[in-house]
Amino acid sequence: MDKKVLVIIPCYNEEDNIVNTVENLRAECPEVDFLVVNDCSTDSSAELLRKHHYPFLDLPVNLGIGGNVQCGYLYAVRNGYDVAVQMDGDGQHDPAYLMEIVQPVLDGECDMCIGSRFVKKEGFQTSFMRRVGIRFLSGLIFLLSGHRVLDVTSGFRATNARMTAYFARHYAIDYPEPEAALAAILADFKVAEAPVIMRERQGGVSSIHSFKSVYYMIKVSLALIIDRLSIRKSKEGRA
Repeated sequence: MDKKVLVIIPCYNEEDNIVNTVENLRAECPEVDFLVVNDCSTDSSAELLRKHHYPFLDLPVNLGIGGNVQCGYLYAVRNGYDVAVQMDGDGQHDPAYLMEIVQPVLDGECDMCIGSRFVKKEGFQTSFMRRVGIRFLSGLIFLLSGHRVLDVTSGFRATNARMTAYFARHYAIDYPEPEAALAAILADFKVAEAPVIMRERQGGVSSIHSFKSVYYMIKVSLALIIDRLSIRKSKEGRA
């Protein structure tokens, strides 16, 4: 590959998953670089990263998933990567499908390609209630932008250099995936989806569960509406 690709792997208390995640990535895609961003894990994640000599950033304060991934985007910009890929550290994202989301970006078909489990509806489809929430957010984004994104909460996504630079400057803090998709559309970037098969979390506990799901839906919905009011569709992304 003549293009530089960086895989950003956010990590918070992923001692059960992070080694398998990285080793699977290295086995499937040895030609890409990767960077683990450790967000002040309180388990043995940092020790495992050091033991295996993986390249990683050890954040001095907990920034949450948004700040974590944004650090990765900043690293990608400063080191001249052509494509940045976000891939979760919990084992849900199969690196066998990494090029499915990278290739459309490399071919210039889109600025951001999201790995979607709902295009072909194969593999792990998440719980019924989460699917309801995802459909609601998908409908809200369509209402606010006129653009349909099926898997709005997917954290498996690839961005070109312009989109990466935009996210390095503008990125939501909490649960940022839906906001990032809407912000990209409103900034006149082209957002597309590619079918992927995802797996269930391989270990540990998700950060979104029980009553947090209600908080998540309310917060993200309000954030999307505020984004629509504050972000004007422009050519800023092309600058």
